[in-house]
Parts: sequence; C-alpha cells; structure tokens
Amino acid sequence: MDESEIQRKRRENEEQATMGRARILGLPYLDTRAFENEIPLIEPFISIEQMHRDFIIPLQKGGGEEHYQFLVTSQTPRSLIQKMQKDYADNGKKADFFLVSNSAYKVFMLRFDPPKEVHYDDIKIGGEGDSETITEVSRTLNSVSSDKIFDFLIDQADKLGASDIHIENLRGEIRIRMRVDGILHPVADIDKDKYRVLMGELSSRANVSTASNKPQSGHMQKEVTLDGATHVLNIRVETIPTMYGQDAVLRLFNFDENLLNLDLLGLSKEERAEIDEVISHPRGLVLMVGPTGSGKSTTLYSMLNALNTTDRKIITLEDPIEYGITGISQIPINTNDGGSFAEGLRSVLRLDPDVVMVGEIRDADTAKTAIQASITGHLVLSSFHANSTAAAFSRMIDLIGVNPIFSSSIRLVVAQRLVRKLSDSKQPRPASEAEAKYIREVLAGVPRERLGDVNLENITLYEPVVTEGDPFGYNGRIVIMEQLVVSDEIQAFIRGDVADANTDAIEEVAKKNGMLTLEQKGVLAVLRGETTLEEVSRVI
Repeated sequence: MDESEIQRKRRENEEQATMGRARILGLPYLDTRAFENEIPLIEPFISIEQMHRDFIIPLQKGGGEEHYQFLVTSQTPRSLIQKMQKDYADNGKKADFFLVSNSAYKVFMLRFDPPKEVHYDDIKIGGEGDSETITEVSRTLNSVSSDKIFDFLIDQADKLGASDIHIENLRGEIRIRMRVDGILHPVADIDKDKYRVLMGELSSRANVSTASNKPQSGHMQKEVTLDGATHVLNIRVETIPTMYGQDAVLRLFNFDENLLNLDLLGLSKEERAEIDEVISHPRGLVLMVGPTGSGKSTTLYSMLNALNTTDRKIITLEDPIEYGITGISQIPINTNDGGSFAEGLRSVLRLDPDVVMVGEIRDADTAKTAIQASITGHLVLSSFHANSTAAAFSRMIDLIGVNPIFSSSIRLVVAQRLVRKLSDSKQPRPASEAEAKYIREVLAGVPRERLGDVNLENITLYEPVVTEGDPFGYNGRIVIMEQLVVSDEIQAFIRGDVADANTDAIEEVAKKNGMLTLEQKGVLAVLRGETTLEEVSRVI
C-alpha cells in the first residue's frame, strides 16, 4: 500500500468519526473533501487570531447578506457557538454552524493563513580577529528555528564552498567552525539547546547514536539547491565524545560526476601523457600519496572516470564510499566493524575485474594483496599516507620489507597538495632579495622548457588583497602535483640492489629523470601568480 492510499484511508476514518460526533453534538456534519482546495475564500469577517484560537472558519454568506455560515470542529467551545447564534439573531441575522474534521479545518487554515517563509541572512566568514562577524552570525544561527537549523547550516556551508563543518562543545556554548579552502575558520557560537537539535538530526539521518561513549562514523546525503540548480551533497559524519558532549565533524563532498575529470586538474601535457600511458596498461600499481584533505580521492576518481568504459570491469573498495559513479561497482568496507581491505580485495579478484581501486593501503596484508593483484593482470589504484613520492617507497619498504614483486608492480606514484588560489584582486610586487635567492635555489637544475614563461632575472610575486566581499584574498584551491614514473633505476632501489635506498637518494634519481618536486611545482605556481610563497610554505 503506497503512502497516498494510507493517507486516504486515515482521512476516511477521521470523517466517519466526525460524522458520529456531529450526531452527538446536534450539529449538521459537512464533508469538505470535494471542495476544500477549490472553493474561493471569502474576505474573513472574523479575525485570523480568533480562527486559530476557537477553531472556527467563516465559510460564506449564504441565502442573502444577512445569512452567515461557519465551519467548526469538536474543539470549538459550545458556549461560543451559542453566543454567536444569539448575537446574530439579536441583530436580525442568521448564523449556521457545520461540524468538520480537524483535517478539513487545517486545510482551510493553511489557505487563510499560509505559513510565512522566513529568510535568514547568509552566513559570512570574517577575517582574523573579526569578532563582529562571529557575533552577527551567532545571532542569525540562534534565531533559526530548531526544525531548520541543521539544513540551514549544511546549505550555508555548501554555499561558502566549505569542505568541513565542525560542531564543538565548549563549556558554555557550542562552537561552529567551517573549513574553507583548507583553512578552519570560526563561524559562530550558538546556544546549548541547538546542540540537542543538531545531534538529534545527525542521529536520525547519519545513523549515529547520541548516547555513545565511543567514536562513531556515519554517512548521509542531502539535495541542495543553489541558484536554481540542484546537486547531491555526500556527507561523511564523524563523532567523538569529549568532556562536555559529543563533538561532530561533517565532511562535505559536493558530488558532480562531470567534475571528476583529469582535464580539470591543471596537469601539464607531459604529466597528463605520463598518467594516460600508465593507466592505459592492463596491469600495475598506481599510488596516490598525501595527507588527509589533499584531494587524493578526487584524483583517483578522475582516473577511474577516464577508465570507465563499457569494455572494462571496474570495482572499488572504499571506507566509506565518497562518490557514486555510474558504471562502476563500488563496495563499502566497514573497517570499524571488522571489515578489511585485504579480505575484500581477495574476494573481488574472483569477480575478474580489469581495474580495482582500494580506498587506502593501511597495513602489510592489504599492501601485499594489492601488489599481488597488480602483477596478475589487474590495474590497481590506491591511496597511501606519505609526504612525497620518494617517501612512499621508504614507507612501503618499512611496511612489507624489501620485496622484488613490489618493484615490478609499481608503475606510478603521485603526491599532491591543495594550495589556496589568489583572487583576481591580487597585487604584483617585486620579490625581495631573500625570496629571489630561495626561488632560484629551488628551481636550479630544472630544464628551461619546464619553466615556461617564468623570468628568473626580475622576479614578480603577487600578494592577496582583502576586500569587503573577500576577507582573505584567496578564492578556491589549485592542485600541486608531483609525479614519479618508476624507472629501472628506481626499481633498483626498491629491490635492494642499491645499499643506501633512502628518500633523498630516490628523489635525486627521479629529478634527474625529469620529475619536478612538490616544492618546485609550488614555486612555479607562485611565479605564475596563482598563489603565494606563504601558502606554499604552509602546505608543502
């Protein structure tokens, strides 16, 4: 039975009960279902306040100007009906009263007095030390009705382009912070009673318990409409108990399949050609490395989208699934509940996939299984925590030991960071002597053709300009990416053929083979006017 049929039956039962009450009260019963949404409303001759207070609706004037009809419910005071009948009669008028169901009364009241749509001010993020903006936003959030505050907070975070919402318990209030372009900003301090509402919504939507004394993970989706366009927001929820209550972090993933595209990552022709060449092969291991929030998942998904054709079977193992992609089999692995990537990977290999993505290599078992899969006719993509491409090899060797199979399976390692992009209001300035010296040292040895139009003689840098609508001078982020294609020389390090296989030695060989490091790529972005040295220093 669908929901409309259930509602129809409930209304029918209510009308039958109202008909019985009408007989007991001695009032004529009226079934309004046939006309309650169509009959034209009259200009009410009693106040809206009285209609709400006394459960009475003016229906129409019937049988002449001196004849009035009213709809009442079983909650309407009988004394009021009797008084109105007497008052109207004393003035030579007639008043008829018809008993209707509570549902009928609500339909008419919504037409007479529709709920007023409340528009709250948009959330703004102030610059450093801007307590006035925090106070203003706190006032707005505290004024938002309890049933709307959760959705309002998420909608506003999405509008600001925030990646995270942090809900934190302090002694006297709840602090709301949002991470925008990688920087965490205080947004508001709200009353404690709003916390119960927010956690109640999280509990029902993301399936986390408000009474748990352990960290929890959850997931939810929300449709958001912005400027007339609707998109799906995937939200990962993490909660943890603290001294004053459960803190929550909501990670927002603005899902748009069209944005998962290698062309949108700002790769040079050489870098794009390297990726295309590696992922076009039917086997091998590709690792994405970097800290949390560096965009690893987006780049991996973009690679998967490039491979997503009807002649390939693609399976992913994820904890949790961040983006749902058409045409790809995605399997959630709940590592908090005993699941493991290694066990899941062994299972999916029996399904004969062409491409497998493992959300993250966290332990030796997963690493060895992924390596084994990559040399037996599968292309394996995965992420791995390391600071740089060269450091990834050292970390992997620490994890699984010197492994000759690893050296023949690994094809490409990509390290990346996200740095804030300067707004159009940026201002040029000449580099100081110390800055110019640093830049020339970092770029020493880089082939001229890789420098593009960069002028190392008269170096111009750009700095952010703060305006009223842009309190930081940055807008959005760009990818800084370091790609290491595994050559025979690099394989020798991994096999243990070279005695001192440390990170610096591997990086030097990779640079001789044409790799630009994260620092070099960051400095080149600075010289192109895309970001600042301070931002590159902060992130890289």
